[in-house]
Amino acid sequence: MGLLAGCSSSNQNNDSSASSSKTTSMKGDSKVEQKSVFDNKVKVSVKEAIASYRDAYPNTDITSIELDTTLGKYYYEIEGVDNDKEYSLKVDALNKDISEKKQEQLDNDEKNGTKRNEDKLNLDNLISVKKAATVAEKEAGSGRAVEWSLDKDMDTTYWEVKVKDGKGNQHVEVKVNAQTGKVLAKETDD
Repeated sequence: MGLLAGCSSSNQNNDSSASSSKTTSMKGDSKVEQKSVFDNKVKVSVKEAIASYRDAYPNTDITSIELDTTLGKYYYEIEGVDNDKEYSLKVDALNKDISEKKQEQLDNDEKNGTKRNEDKLNLDNLISVKKAATVAEKEAGSGRAVEWSLDKDMDTTYWEVKVKDGKGNQHVEVKVNAQTGKVLAKETDD
């Protein structure tokens, strides 16, 4: 049984300055606390990661952001486009180091602003990764958020958050509106 403690406001924009959420589970009479990934693996906010991307690729629009783990380290992978090329880079979520900068030409049917207009994310009033995790964990009922991706569908930008149960056997994917924090959908996978 999981209980989430430590909520944050819906307009919170700085993941690293928020209070730490912890999942508490009961085993017999003792309480066991599981630390959130924000306690020791994610210190860079999504706003800081976006700023790093924009420093590297000014005059582009961001089309996707993912926060997930590779070999136990969390990275933001940010993709974007201009009228002719697509760009990507990884930002270390612990220390803001940039790695794997890439750029390549768009296909002819994506050039001249086509992909840019279709896939550009709305980053105005973006809720934090931590806020999205809090909402998704509450909606899932138990477990811990482990992966995040920012995407859009029908002009709605949303966080898709993967919440794993304590045993790692089951996960729930929760889509959360990236501006309002409202749950849009929930899907359970075994």
